[in-house]
Amino acid sequence: MSDRPPDALPAGDDTVLTHAGNRPRDNFGVVNPPVYHASTILFPTVEALREAQASASRFSMVTYGRQGTPTTIAFEETVARLEGADRALALPSGLAAIAASLMAFLKTGDHLLMVDTVYGPVRTLCKRLLTDFGIATSFYDPAVGDRIEGLMRPETKVVYLEAPGSLTFEMQDVPAVAAAARARGATTIMDNTWATPLFFKPLKHGVDVVIEAATKYIGGHSDLMMGVVAADHERLIRIKTAAHMMGHAAAPDDCYLALRGLRTLSVRLERHQRTGLALARWLQARPEVERVLHPALPQDPGHRLWQRDFAGATGLFGIVLKPCAPAALESMLDGMELFGMGYSWGGYESLILPVDPKAIRSATRWETAGPTLRLHAGLEDPKDLIADLDRGFARLNAGGGVQEP
Repeated sequence: MSDRPPDALPAGDDTVLTHAGNRPRDNFGVVNPPVYHASTILFPTVEALREAQASASRFSMVTYGRQGTPTTIAFEETVARLEGADRALALPSGLAAIAASLMAFLKTGDHLLMVDTVYGPVRTLCKRLLTDFGIATSFYDPAVGDRIEGLMRPETKVVYLEAPGSLTFEMQDVPAVAAAARARGATTIMDNTWATPLFFKPLKHGVDVVIEAATKYIGGHSDLMMGVVAADHERLIRIKTAAHMMGHAAAPDDCYLALRGLRTLSVRLERHQRTGLALARWLQARPEVERVLHPALPQDPGHRLWQRDFAGATGLFGIVLKPCAPAALESMLDGMELFGMGYSWGGYESLILPVDPKAIRSATRWETAGPTLRLHAGLEDPKDLIADLDRGFARLNAGGGVQEP
């Protein structure tokens, strides 16, 4: 096998997933890049040491463990190729990737426009950490589109997007928001964890910086914490500088696991998508369900945007139940056999979680009479998952069922 440089690889995503980041000739013929554990890196000459110190990028040069090892570089190289970016940066969690990206482009006196459906911990980061640093945040309706220009101030430096939104899965007109922000000189940052770079490429739709929580689908096995940021070289330098000043460093073992997860991402997502849609359609027909929150369904308000911009859907979606007694809902969820209750998603196992979107909105309102559940369709047999949900609804109904107004 030849070791061609990354930019010489064919452009197909599946080929990139399989071959990017591999350097067999540099690793005794080993196919998978091995785990390099390192803190101190030795330099053979003073000139080599000076070259490392003078290096502004340090993306391909190993200088110190916190700057990354060959394992880190292999993972970052693969993600950059998938995203269509100059560079990528591995960080110890998705939230770390978000925080570093925001801090790279914001300073005291600046203003941030944050989508109202953002991942909950990011809202907390804005209201606490950014506020303490004198950075103002305004939350905006995800449906704003190009009208976001009317919300921008002279001091607006960043517009942040997430599509579909956390918990409630509203879509955004990403190209419209990105174009309006760019016209006003603001940097756009997008959390693309739901779609992954296989189903949506934000940089090709006008976004400046893309973030993936590799903890989720990229890792794929619920056993690592990692975030990754991708952008052009100049912006990545700013983010990497901010991340390293905060002491962030992705562990080489986690980079190895994330890279191994990437190799099977395409085939896993195909199954997550197929099972997720099967469950969503089955749930649409259930009398206990008021609404299914899934942008790939034609009935969803965001379907047109999803169909226009996205290449696929993953296994995460939501449902709104009709009003029911809390004890009946608890009976349904407590007895699930295949659907576990737990945070995160993107692994091979199915999950179900009661959520409260009302508590994390400020620019918009989430008004439903019944409870909201978030589901992640794993890799189990869809018929078994449907049977597990069917038994759950039976327990719900035995506890009093839905309560018609």
